[in-house]
Amino acid sequence: MIRSAYLAAEGFEADLAEDLHRAGARIDTWHGRLALSPDLPVTAPWALEAWTDAREIAVPSVKAGADALRTIQRNWAHYPLLHHRRSMLLAERLPPVKARPLVFPEPAPTGHLGAWTLLATDRMLASPTKTSPFVNGEVHFAEDREGPPSRAYLKLWEALTRIGRHPGPGETCLDLGASPGGWTWVLARLGARVTAVDKAPLDAAIAAMPGVSCRQESAFGLDPRQEVPVDWLFSDIICYPDRLLGLVRRWMEAGAARNFVCTLKFQGETDHATAAEFAAIPGACLFHGFHNKHELTFALLA
Repeated sequence: MIRSAYLAAEGFEADLAEDLHRAGARIDTWHGRLALSPDLPVTAPWALEAWTDAREIAVPSVKAGADALRTIQRNWAHYPLLHHRRSMLLAERLPPVKARPLVFPEPAPTGHLGAWTLLATDRMLASPTKTSPFVNGEVHFAEDREGPPSRAYLKLWEALTRIGRHPGPGETCLDLGASPGGWTWVLARLGARVTAVDKAPLDAAIAAMPGVSCRQESAFGLDPRQEVPVDWLFSDIICYPDRLLGLVRRWMEAGAARNFVCTLKFQGETDHATAAEFAAIPGACLFHGFHNKHELTFALLA
């Protein structure tokens, strides 16, 4: 009996498997990138999304399969893998799910969305609830290909969309490891006042944006006890996760930042132990976003 399922991003199945093992959840089998478990759902940061009410449904015909889903609810996202012709015929009988790119800072969809996939020609797995409001956990945006100096801005757009909050006009932000300035660009465009900190210089166009000031120094050299408190601390620093954890804890203990959004970047093997320490911080949110690579996003909101 399958009771929950977890969708990994491509190439991160092993990280998800370790997540589930540490949480005490077994994996019966893999269905593509979908880990099928006989256990109740658990928190798994490396999952793009979790199917939290998984159930197997008989599909004696395409019509019967579609009718079974429509009897439960209206909106369903399809994870296609096997039996493509039969899957597509079934999907065509369901109301279409609009998956247009978001225009940031447009909020995430709020409509109820389930997920389904064919396990065999006569059997599907469906979950009326899942942890992501996006189809297969994939957040797509209407991209800006001219303003930001790198594609790192998409990672921050996704993080802010997923947590449902972002800095606004008048709020103060500290962007650690800012160069070349993709995250600073996002924050300045939101109307926030941003102090960008990096030993490398910021892109000249970003440094000239209204509300942006630059400090060309090491983020780890800052003493939060001596800094003016900020509303938001952001970090996309390339460093080992345990070093970032020490930095975050120093700023938390000093009460020098109200909200945190940081990237844990893994070099070589994934440091699951340190990731677990981030996740254990009261109120923390830890996730692997669609735009993350070998990294997790940590958020903590006041």
